[in-house]
Amino acid sequence: MFRYYMKLGLFSIRKNPILSALMVAAIAVGIGACMTIINVDYVMSGDPIPHRSDVLYHVQVDSWDPNDPYEDPDLPPEQLTYLDGNALWQANAARRQALSYKATRVVQPEGDGERPFMAVTRSTTGDFFTMFDTPFLFGGGWDRDADVNEEYVAVIGREVNDRVFGGGNSVGESLVLNGKRYRVTGVLDTWEPLPKFYDVNNGPFGEVEDVFIPFSVSIANELSSAGNTSCWKPAEGGWEGRLASECIWVHLWVELHGESEKQEYLTFLEGYVESQKAAGRMPRPMNNRLNNVMEWMDDREVVAEDVNVLLGLAVLFLVVCLLNTIGLLLAKVARRTGDISLRRALGASRSAVFAQYIVEAGMIGAAGGILGVGMTWLGLQGLRGLYGELDFIARLVAMDWAIIFMAIGLAIVSALAAALYPTWRACRVHPASQLKAL
Repeated sequence: MFRYYMKLGLFSIRKNPILSALMVAAIAVGIGACMTIINVDYVMSGDPIPHRSDVLYHVQVDSWDPNDPYEDPDLPPEQLTYLDGNALWQANAARRQALSYKATRVVQPEGDGERPFMAVTRSTTGDFFTMFDTPFLFGGGWDRDADVNEEYVAVIGREVNDRVFGGGNSVGESLVLNGKRYRVTGVLDTWEPLPKFYDVNNGPFGEVEDVFIPFSVSIANELSSAGNTSCWKPAEGGWEGRLASECIWVHLWVELHGESEKQEYLTFLEGYVESQKAAGRMPRPMNNRLNNVMEWMDDREVVAEDVNVLLGLAVLFLVVCLLNTIGLLLAKVARRTGDISLRRALGASRSAVFAQYIVEAGMIGAAGGILGVGMTWLGLQGLRGLYGELDFIARLVAMDWAIIFMAIGLAIVSALAAALYPTWRACRVHPASQLKAL
């Protein structure tokens, strides 16, 4: 029976090509506008590490000015001071811990004719690579002993490896950073977490760093942060004063499995903060936070409010397009009352008429969805053209199969919803009165 209704639908579409084309176009334009924004929102709000996001927690304590909260009175600073980050890492109270900050280093290739170049660096601890499940092309990260002993080791990205070592296995080779030799322990394969959850403060859609070196080595070499740094009172006394200051500039992530481990770590944090209060620090009320990856994304509002507003406007635009589709369907029904009456007079039930028009609407919706996928692609390319100079845009405007199927599915559902009232009107046609008028 379904195939029969499809044949009737095709016949109807061919019989009224202009109305049918207008309906397909209305649905396609609405789907294209809506899915363009949905695609951006989908990428921005997706889980960047779905298999581990529920066991990775970002650590926050409130070390800010007692007279002036950092942001909202209920929100502690998003970063830690060196004093707090290092002390918490040294305590080793979690399964794994990743302490880090962003910096820059000059890479000095030793080949003839190779020029030095700047590399974005992440100073971190060895657990970083295991916790965040980073893919390796060659080798791996370093262990805690390398952190404790301030060993000059490094993990480099694929691009640096290609540029300095010709893309070969560089594990064991020396990489010169700011005149210091670092032994390469691993080469990262392509790794593009989106958003870059482990440091959203320096750009949630930025590229992964070029080089990773031990946190302790960076501190020993007085490597300043190249990321966001905030202070509620001035840091004095050079580098040592910076380390002893209340300036926030480091991130600490911990790995905790299950609610019991989380509660144990929260208890540990409370004890640490109490000890700092006893020492004359942290005058604000206790406000410790442990947010897993997705909670942290929400807390930092990675999906900008502007995107949510645009999403609402896109949905509203789709509704307007569907209202136009309803009007076109009503016009189509009005032109076909004679055909409907003849079918009813020949014995077709209201349910059969309803099924016929619903199937036809679904076919129009599918055609609109396929055309809408093309419109979505054009919309995303338009965004790329407007903001192409920003590196992360190319990653935001990439379409995957989920978006394609979503577009077609949304178009079919929208078309079916739009067809309900016109189809109901078609079912209410009285055969006798219409046949009399023929």
